[in-house]
Amino acid sequence: MHATLYHERLSKFLNEVTVYPVSCEKLAAGRSDLEWLDAVLAGGARIVQLRDKVADSRTLYAKALAFREKTRAAGALFIVNDRLDIALLTEADGVHLGNDDLPAEAVRRFAPNLIIGVSCNTEEQAATAEARGASYFNIGPLFPTRTKEEAREYIGVEAIQRFSARSPLPFTVMGGIKFDHIPRITAAGARRIAVVTALSQAPDIAAATREWVAAIRQGSVNRKSK
Repeated sequence: MHATLYHERLSKFLNEVTVYPVSCEKLAAGRSDLEWLDAVLAGGARIVQLRDKVADSRTLYAKALAFREKTRAAGALFIVNDRLDIALLTEADGVHLGNDDLPAEAVRRFAPNLIIGVSCNTEEQAATAEARGASYFNIGPLFPTRTKEEAREYIGVEAIQRFSARSPLPFTVMGGIKFDHIPRITAAGARRIAVVTALSQAPDIAAATREWVAAIRQGSVNRKSK
């Protein structure tokens, strides 16, 4: 049962995900996370990540329940940032873990049917992602970003090929990515692009999401045809 559920979730991730919207209410131009969610789903997003570092646990739980209901109705994957407890209590499809969060290997033992994403800022972290129990890994930040409080060096588009060569797992990329970056990023081999402000601050989030989906798909097709 668990293995079947896991592989169904992973198959959807592999075959349907293009743009990977990540929530950040404080950077959403006055719109709530639920308004943002409705818009990215209307725009065709096939995965969303709830990232809220300030809400108390009860508030986050209630918000995650709403995310689960809406993503399930839309046939989209629902990932919770950091909080394994919230992911399990709301029947999320997965959890994304940063380098200071719970270790992926422990989460995998406890929750074998979850998609587990891990953030990788170095090639060594990418090389160990599979052994640590990850389902996918994120490469970044590619560019300077406003979504992290701490200062961090960005690693550039050139890191995509280096990092992805170190692991057989699927990967996402993130960090300061703008629409104009898509051709360079897809040409480097990325087909799943995680974004925060590029969508959350768009005047029309649904329309922007549709544009990102189409551009990433086109970029992936162009790369395959070369």
